[in-house]
Amino acid sequence: MGWSMAIAGAALVLVVLRDVFHTLWHPTRHGGLSRLVMTAVWRLSKTSPRRRATGLAGPLGMAAVVATWSLTAVLGWALVYRPHMPEGFTYSPGLRPAEHAGFLDALYVSLVHISTLGLGDIAPAEGWLRIAAPMESLVGFALLSATVAWTLGIFPALGRRRALALRISHLVRTRPATDQVDADAGAEILDSLASDISVVCVDFLQYAESYYFHDGDDAISLARQIPGAMKLADQASAARHPDVRMSAAVLRAALDDLAAILDHRFLRTQGGARQVFAAFARDHGYSEAS
Repeated sequence: MGWSMAIAGAALVLVVLRDVFHTLWHPTRHGGLSRLVMTAVWRLSKTSPRRRATGLAGPLGMAAVVATWSLTAVLGWALVYRPHMPEGFTYSPGLRPAEHAGFLDALYVSLVHISTLGLGDIAPAEGWLRIAAPMESLVGFALLSATVAWTLGIFPALGRRRALALRISHLVRTRPATDQVDADAGAEILDSLASDISVVCVDFLQYAESYYFHDGDDAISLARQIPGAMKLADQASAARHPDVRMSAAVLRAALDDLAAILDHRFLRTQGGARQVFAAFARDHGYSEAS
């Protein structure tokens, strides 16, 4: 019974470490546990009639993921320690081992080690437990470092996405005529826009959790503004200038790639780019594409 509990605890710890690895350090995969938590928070926020709730989904989802990682790791290590209490631990004077050998005490020991506090009132005494406890401290330090790295990575990705949306908004609001697009300057604008969309594609692959952040203002919402880039590509595809037509084709390819990523990872419409972008807009609270 004791070893089966310890094996179950070790399995929980490995699940957490695997999820952290696939969420933060493997750019083409998305952690299963973190994805479930982020998706649940996102869907829950959409049940609220208040738009502010959707705006909080991303930050709250990240906090929930970190809490899930931490609590699961704490529970896992507690299951490892519990079968060996009190025999495998030393207790400070004033503590009766028989009174501090329950599951809550194992949770306490796990919390002390994962937070790297090292209070020392209950300390491992068996040889392998003296190795396991510092390893838990290393896991706690790794979770803290991973959380900081995650935060520092995801918010620049959000900034790039919102800057792209704002740029598309500027282009749409200027209402460029066909002869204005059909020029060298038009080709340069299309190429630059395709490059920015490619960067956002990578951001969605590497920081998939950024999808669950609501952008708030319409002008900086990619879900709201991306149809404008489709219209611009359609307009430029009929240009006489061969460079403009080539740039329009590149822009359309970048838009198709973005739609494929959104559909494969989040929307599952199995439709074309226009259908995917329409679903993207609806999922972010916009009933009509702009």
